[in-house]
Amino acid sequence: MSSLNVICSHCQKVNKIPQKESYTKANCGSCKNSLLDTTPIEASEENIDHILANSDIPVIVDFWAPWCGPCKMFAPIYNQTAQKYPLKALFVKVNTEALPNLGARFQIRSIPTLVVFKTGLEKKRNSGALDPLRLTNFINEFV
Repeated sequence: MSSLNVICSHCQKVNKIPQKESYTKANCGSCKNSLLDTTPIEASEENIDHILANSDIPVIVDFWAPWCGPCKMFAPIYNQTAQKYPLKALFVKVNTEALPNLGARFQIRSIPTLVVFKTGLEKKRNSGALDPLRLTNFINEFV
């Protein structure tokens, strides 16, 4: 059976788990929290490279800012959609207001912008808020 490296959304430790179609239980070997928790990780300049380089599942990054109206409207859609993908995709948020260097590094020109990374490489991006169906279709291309 093959295995996957997944990042714990609580402690950001890398966990190697058996690759399955679905999971009923999976806990972090370090902090013991559930790896099935799909709460988006708040990225920082210190952890973004670690997350992107060590996740075998697609990483969906939402670049946003607290003053952005479309970002505020999109946030609940992003968070609710994340719940559908435990151990299928990892959801990450980057506050470009607090972390302008990350916005510049990833060449974010408008927000919200979603970027999909797989095996550390950018695969696709979308600028602008998506409705739940379009977001699901966007993610399903990579899971």
